[in-house]
Amino acid sequence: MVANISFPRFLKLGPGSVESLGEVLTDLNIERPLLVTDAFMVSNGSADRLLKIVAAAGKKAALFSETVPDPTTDSLQAGLDALTAHDADSIIGFGGGSPMDTAKALAVLFKQGGVMRDFKAPRVYAGPALPIIAIPTTAGSGSEATQFTIITDVASDEKMLCPGLSFLPIASIVDSDLTMSMPPRLTADTGVDALTHAIEAYVSKKANPISDGLALSAMKTIGAYLLRAYRDGSDREAREQMMHASTQAGMAFSNASVCLVHGMSRPIGAHFHVAHGLSNAMLLPAITAFSIPGARDRYADCARQLGAADRRDSDEAASHKLVDFIDTLCVDVEVPSPRTFGIDESRWEELIPLMAEQALASGSPSNNPVVPSAQEIVELYRRVYRS
Repeated sequence: MVANISFPRFLKLGPGSVESLGEVLTDLNIERPLLVTDAFMVSNGSADRLLKIVAAAGKKAALFSETVPDPTTDSLQAGLDALTAHDADSIIGFGGGSPMDTAKALAVLFKQGGVMRDFKAPRVYAGPALPIIAIPTTAGSGSEATQFTIITDVASDEKMLCPGLSFLPIASIVDSDLTMSMPPRLTADTGVDALTHAIEAYVSKKANPISDGLALSAMKTIGAYLLRAYRDGSDREAREQMMHASTQAGMAFSNASVCLVHGMSRPIGAHFHVAHGLSNAMLLPAITAFSIPGARDRYADCARQLGAADRRDSDEAASHKLVDFIDTLCVDVEVPSPRTFGIDESRWEELIPLMAEQALASGSPSNNPVVPSAQEIVELYRRVYRS
């Protein structure tokens, strides 16, 4: 199999690196960026800080802050209008996964036209798009380094995976100082999201030597620092290390694809409005246990990288320790089950067939070490609800 490897053209990494935004714009010959963010980044002054950095570099930026959590097809029109009004030549995606997903979608729609369903997998889009500069403020989605965006179709309540090089940022600025104010719940959800990216990239049928190295490195870091960041948000070393791991995990899954956890997670987010990282966390223990027989050696490697097992453990013992590690981690960071989250059981049961269909249609389950049937996905959804 030929592996196609793609990364941002360049990446600025380290505390305080956001101050180099002006240099990045100059290097890319960008003059009129649209800053795409959310209301929180405006309220805490972060958006204004970036606008001042852009202005100091002699560029003319405009602000679009109407992004929504888990962006929808309907939420994009106002951003397209803002791009037109500003005559923008680029987009800066600033915030968590949702502002960056919005920025990516806008970059493609503005230049190519059409609607987001036109770009849904299995189509892979590599046509015209505005250049994207990504600046994450959470350590989890890895969107700053991926060639994917996720947009919910309001007509079907489906979270659409839209892949292709045109969704890949041309440059990224990864500044851990921007994550220092993340609350514990967000730290946990995004941290387990990054862990899921790393594990799924490593066990994916599309894994390759480049993605393997990034995924293993991310897992080692997450195993050492996620709980530290969750328990003490002022731990600067933990914040910086988790930011690095998140970007590495994003690079890994962007070049190896995700698997069953993500395939099953997107419908939960779409139908029950559960944050993406949290829905991944709800699924990760059960899906890992289900998938181990298809790649026991690879899951054992994950356990060793996370510190859950050592070299003396057999692959069978190590893979079992991985499930125990993930179970314990989810307890430690207080991941709820769908039931304890408050999702109505009858509604969950009613939507399971549709969610299973949507999970399979996304294509992600086909990368899983054990490729499930629709009925197996149905049973996994039931098991996760009761967990």
